[in-house]
Amino acid sequence: MEETIAGPEAAHIPKQRGESLLDAAVRYVEERHWDVFPGTWLDAVDGMHRCSCGQSACAVPGAHPARDDWATQATGSATVARGLWSERPTASILLPTGRTFDAIDVPETAGFLALARMERMELTLGPVTLTPARRMQFFVLPGASAKVPDLLRKLGWQAASLDLVTLGEGAYVAAPPTRFGSRGAVQWVRRPTSANRWLPDAEELVSPLAYACGRDR
Repeated sequence: MEETIAGPEAAHIPKQRGESLLDAAVRYVEERHWDVFPGTWLDAVDGMHRCSCGQSACAVPGAHPARDDWATQATGSATVARGLWSERPTASILLPTGRTFDAIDVPETAGFLALARMERMELTLGPVTLTPARRMQFFVLPGASAKVPDLLRKLGWQAASLDLVTLGEGAYVAAPPTRFGSRGAVQWVRRPTSANRWLPDAEELVSPLAYACGRDR
């Protein structure tokens, strides 16, 4: 059964216990047909987690691309993915957007508010993640990044006035169980299941998400 999280103070979002990064990456490819690529990883330095990029002030330690040409490294082959994570077992799992899905990224508080409203509206949701940066990412059909600004204008919102970002071609999201340094791991608010294999169109989710972001300003 799919988990239902009513808000930040509700029951903890179930963690992916005991699953290695390699196993998770291969499962995303085999079960969801998502492209994956390995990002940076965490090194233990003087008892602290440091990003492999070497930047002491890294904003997302262990959870961003390790190479400038990351888009060419992304693969939909389980065999290739297994080889990549066998070489670097602690590398983060990153999913390029703009291919099999886009993602609408909003603040955590707005995301939970919108989620409750969507459930009352009985909207069909795709997978949803919660990151340690306190952002929620709603997976939608590709092409959302091109249409969301116009959808927002039709609803009377200016995209610049809302903390709502659409991730499409040239962007990526971090997938569970990727960790952001000592801040914790990315988790599923709505896990990928057979029930949400068919993703919603951005148009179905924009209104409740924009409303929640407007309330959250």
